[in-house]
Amino acid sequence: MNLEITGTGSCVPKLKVPNANFAGNEFYTREGKRIEGDGETVIRKFEEITGIRERRYAEENQQTSDLATIAAREAINDSKVDPENLDGIIVAHNFGNIPHGKIQSDILPSLATRVKHDLKIKNPNCIAFDILYGCPGWVQGMILAYNYILAGQGKRYLVIGAETLSRKLDPHDRDSMIFSDGAGAAVVEAIDTDLKKGILSTASQTFTEEEAYFLNYDESNNPEVGHNTRYIKMQGQKIYQFALTRVPAAMKLCLDRSGLSIDRVKKVLIHQANEKMDEAIIKRFFRLYKTPEPEGIMPMSIHLLGNSSVATVPTLLDLLRKGELEGHDLEEGDVIMLASVGAGMSINAITYRV
Repeated sequence: MNLEITGTGSCVPKLKVPNANFAGNEFYTREGKRIEGDGETVIRKFEEITGIRERRYAEENQQTSDLATIAAREAINDSKVDPENLDGIIVAHNFGNIPHGKIQSDILPSLATRVKHDLKIKNPNCIAFDILYGCPGWVQGMILAYNYILAGQGKRYLVIGAETLSRKLDPHDRDSMIFSDGAGAAVVEAIDTDLKKGILSTASQTFTEEEAYFLNYDESNNPEVGHNTRYIKMQGQKIYQFALTRVPAAMKLCLDRSGLSIDRVKKVLIHQANEKMDEAIIKRFFRLYKTPEPEGIMPMSIHLLGNSSVATVPTLLDLLRKGELEGHDLEEGDVIMLASVGAGMSINAITYRV
């Protein structure tokens, strides 16, 4: 029995927000000191480091669960599965629904319940629940679905990653330019076949010593802003060093569990967090096998879509499967890796044969 992805979908919001939109912002350090220089200089340095030129934000009338439902419908249609035959819906997110202009998250009922409701699925045996696992949430959702199926708890699951990070951003924090909105989804099913395909191996890790609060909630960097609102905050340099050390090792653990050699890996779909960081992770991953990384091994979407947290990997997978990433394609039998890192600090990876 194989556990295969039979359909994917994504929701890339239509609202494009270029870096130039931040030129008028006043940026401060986490210590509350105003950063000298004009906005354009700050933006230029930001783009050089992250590779991000623009990002996508949801429309004012869209919620995280709305984006999730759009991606879910695409994945269901792509898989051709009857929604009533789904055994579960897993939605990975971090902040729930946040109405435009509001600051309070809404996770009652769960986003998965809302998606099931919007899809008009009546089957009570289709369980629906959310998971909070930072940016690696969707990959972890896939691992959960994989383990549920192996344990005999159904045969097909819909796994969604959705976020509207634009509603949790401090306009006085440079790091806020990294984040974006979006959703990605996949249907994973048990398929009876003699040819070994689909999910071959997985790995998950969580580091909670000094790493636990590398990403957290805190006040605005601008000391003159009110103290009643909390925003996403991250210790960028520490995350960078953590990722370069820990992510390649976790990916190696995952690949080694599959029994495949490094030369079988055609693509690595890694969380779109920071272009330079992702490039460095891939180099170190292949270095663990004493081999240089192949050209074109890592498709990227961050330049135009930004970092949409749990949505980055499933969106990237959907674009790749549907031939919408120039210079990248997939063929039957290709081996790919899905990997992510984020708040927690957590890391995970999946080895997958197409």
